[in-house]
Amino acid sequence: MDKEKILAVARDAAFQAGKYMKNAYGQQWEVEFKGEVDLVTRVDMESQGIIYGIIKENFPHHSILGEENLKVEKDSKLLWLIDPLDGTTNFAHSLPMFCVSIAFLVEGEAAVGVVYAPLLGEMFYAVKGGGAFLNEKKINVSAETDLGNCLLATGFPYDRRKAKENNVAHFNKFIVRTRGIRRMGAAAIDLCYTAAGRFDGFWEPKLYPWDMAAGFLLVQEAGGKVTDFSGNPFDPFMREIVASNGHIHQRMLDIINLPEEQY
Repeated sequence: MDKEKILAVARDAAFQAGKYMKNAYGQQWEVEFKGEVDLVTRVDMESQGIIYGIIKENFPHHSILGEENLKVEKDSKLLWLIDPLDGTTNFAHSLPMFCVSIAFLVEGEAAVGVVYAPLLGEMFYAVKGGGAFLNEKKINVSAETDLGNCLLATGFPYDRRKAKENNVAHFNKFIVRTRGIRRMGAAAIDLCYTAAGRFDGFWEPKLYPWDMAAGFLLVQEAGGKVTDFSGNPFDPFMREIVASNGHIHQRMLDIINLPEEQY
């Protein structure tokens, strides 16, 4: 398996989709709803089409799983996971915090990950065993050990208006124990920022494989740690994630699992 070729294709696909998004940014787009607050635009679909075309041109026998109703079942041992526009709500409101996320899995394990934020001009990428990079510069997680000095990130699920498990309780536990919490609106960016040491940690429930796979690899290759809420080893098909610099990981798990009455 030529990981360098796969990385090159993933980077090209992310860049071309990001270029399209950049040109479309700021225009008025018809918004559809997949859920009460879960948006999709034509840009999501066009971006996915660009990525799909580039991948299939280079690797016609690989499987692809994308957020926008894209599922190609051929060889699941070689699987691409695509989020063509992570941060659709931001994009629809002309906020520049959105990205393309592309991961390549070999037998369920992330081997290549690329996240491109076109309005920010930042291309994050990693190959398993080769470190994590931002625009050709190697990145590493932070060295902070005191949770009280840490800046964390999180997000809230699309069913938050109705579901009891909406991450508000976890947010309340962390907000009084950290320097601050940010909610960027794009999980892939949160994970990249954790890999780059901008955030010290990130947690979020009810995510999907295309939200996490590329960012997971970046955090891991940048020297961080990634698990589920119980501390089990992470895989992209889990629905929850805790990512950190490693130093504060157990502390984050302890707080997540505190009973609500012990805020």
